[in-house]
Amino acid sequence: MTETGTEGDENETATDENEPETVDDLPLFDAHTHVIPTEARGRDPLFAEQLVEWMDTNGVDRAVVLAFDAPEAYPVRAPSEWVLDEVDSYPDRLVPFCTIDPRDVDETDAAARLEHYIDRGARGFGELKMEMDMDDDRLELLYELCATYELPILFHTDRQMLRDEVGLPRLENVLASYPEVDFVAHAHGWWSHMSADVEALDLGRIPEGPIEAPGRVWELLAEYDNIYGDISTLGGWNALTRDEAYGQTFLERHHDQLVFGTDYLFPGHQIPHFALFEQFDLELDAWANIRHRNIENLLR
Repeated sequence: MTETGTEGDENETATDENEPETVDDLPLFDAHTHVIPTEARGRDPLFAEQLVEWMDTNGVDRAVVLAFDAPEAYPVRAPSEWVLDEVDSYPDRLVPFCTIDPRDVDETDAAARLEHYIDRGARGFGELKMEMDMDDDRLELLYELCATYELPILFHTDRQMLRDEVGLPRLENVLASYPEVDFVAHAHGWWSHMSADVEALDLGRIPEGPIEAPGRVWELLAEYDNIYGDISTLGGWNALTRDEAYGQTFLERHHDQLVFGTDYLFPGHQIPHFALFEQFDLELDAWANIRHRNIENLLR
């Protein structure tokens, strides 16, 4: 009897020792990184080996790696096929996404190409970043394919890419039209709507000053369960830190629809987001959602 009790105590102790005690004990999954094949904007290329080294330095366990297939998405393309090749040596660390430019393919070719990328390991679609309106008819093919193949879509919206209007009516139309697709929102067009006092120019810049009142980001997250916020880039950082009281409330209220991301894009890229875990005070369960659970649940 005594031996059995001792064994049980030891097992319980071992389990307790594995429980996270601080936010730093939780896994960290970066939902937004890149690999870039050549120099761009005077910046060196970024390869998978360098990305993983940066992850090791900053305590990032895993990362989504996004593709750039559209020519306007970035000064140089990072095609899906190349991204899949580049991350292949790091299956336990790097999770590839893929994209398709709907201007290059018909429906049959798009489906075949997407199936090929999925067979090669793609677990999501992104970065969707093109000079089109968010609800452009040409994007319907992509939305429908992602519904069929159960792929989340990470998209970039601003005044040029995946364009919308103040109030995000086009995005809401897409969310309502494709409830089976999970969308992950990124960039100024989305995060400018943290505050209710948005003007057209804000969709392409980082608004300054305190938040007047909760904006459309809060409302859409509350109304639709298929939209998530990617807190990467200075836009995401600013949305949370420009008014820390609102940032705290926002994280408490919407942690189940937020994903940690950095948009790490080139060697030496300075990322402020790691400071968020000390700057804000959340329960460990809420931090776990932001740091890894939400993106893990979204992956195909």
